[in-house]
Amino acid sequence: MQIIIHALDFGMTDALRRHADRRLRTVLTCYDEHIQRVVMRLSGNSGTRDGVNKCCRVQVSLAGLPDVVVEDVETDLYVAIGRATHRAGRTIRRRLARRRNKARTSGQPGTASVAVRSTTI
Repeated sequence: MQIIIHALDFGMTDALRRHADRRLRTVLTCYDEHIQRVVMRLSGNSGTRDGVNKCCRVQVSLAGLPDVVVEDVETDLYVAIGRATHRAGRTIRRRLARRRNKARTSGQPGTASVAVRSTTI
């Protein structure tokens, strides 16, 4: 799984980079075989009435499925990272479950149950 973390309009500290990387790996490791790339973009958004809000945008490229894109805005960037990664993991779990269920019900070889007939003589 390739992880890319960008800070768009501020200098990223080592502690923040480690936190973001650790959160992504903790939440997404169990889906590692399905994930091609993860891009996290962190930014400070000062255009709101309440002052400066921090934005965390996570884009996960999945093999054979559309990208998962989750964005969270909070006053604390650490909270935004935690919430965005959690939501991304939940969305990936749902998409993979839908794909498994669709494969089971579509009659693809190896996914459907085989009925056995018994005859009596």
